[in-house]
Amino acid sequence: MSETPARKRIESALADSPLTTADTSFDYRPVALMPDVKVLKIGGQSIMDRGRKAVFPILDEIAAAKDKHKLLLCTGGGTRARHVYSVASDLELPTGLLAALGGYVPRQNARMMQMLLAKHGGIYIMNDDFEKLPLYFRLGCIPIMTGMPPFGYWEKPAENSRIPAHRTDAGVFLTAEVLGARRAIFVKDEAGLFEDDPKKNRSAKHIPRISARELIAMDLPDLVVERVVIEYLGRARYCSELQIVNGLERGMLTRALEGEDVGTIITR
Repeated sequence: MSETPARKRIESALADSPLTTADTSFDYRPVALMPDVKVLKIGGQSIMDRGRKAVFPILDEIAAAKDKHKLLLCTGGGTRARHVYSVASDLELPTGLLAALGGYVPRQNARMMQMLLAKHGGIYIMNDDFEKLPLYFRLGCIPIMTGMPPFGYWEKPAENSRIPAHRTDAGVFLTAEVLGARRAIFVKDEAGLFEDDPKKNRSAKHIPRISARELIAMDLPDLVVERVVIEYLGRARYCSELQIVNGLERGMLTRALEGEDVGTIITR
């Protein structure tokens, strides 16, 4: 009677790991996939909702920069997304449903941006098209996608709220981190971060540069980006800076793309 051959064992760092606890012995060194990509977010309420007057000058700057930089555009939701969250919350729908419904609005904004940039190579992509980015850049395209992370129904409940914690700012940060980009640029309607809402308090002090830890310690009542992004920034491996610029001021986006520290820089 022949012996049954033993099952071959492949040595692996995680072969015996239960994957339920942190394994500090695992030498994890992720690869920066496309660190030269400039990841931008065009604000929904701050830019898109203002229409032609705000959007078209930014499109001109993007078109002028496309042959010099690899640009990945992400869009926010804005006022319409807030309406969706309001109605869905009033109906007492769970957080996952709010995230799925709210995700349609930035998707609509991304499609509008694609149509406006079509003559310059603008192309609308879904989350599943992410791995095709190298091809799109080689063809001279400007990929445009929703800023909403693809969590949808699986969005975890936020603390003391049904509003999804991971919205378009979080999606843009995660996109930059996956690509290995050092900085994510947020195009808003303010000159960066302030100690108070500058729309309500004209004497609010501008903060040109601050670390994530310092910003969390300040516990400001109003932030120009989602709070969860500031929390994640401290754990990032690649995306070590967030830059907030005023897209309503001509030339600010171009200066940011050139690496100037305009607006506000939030560091890891």
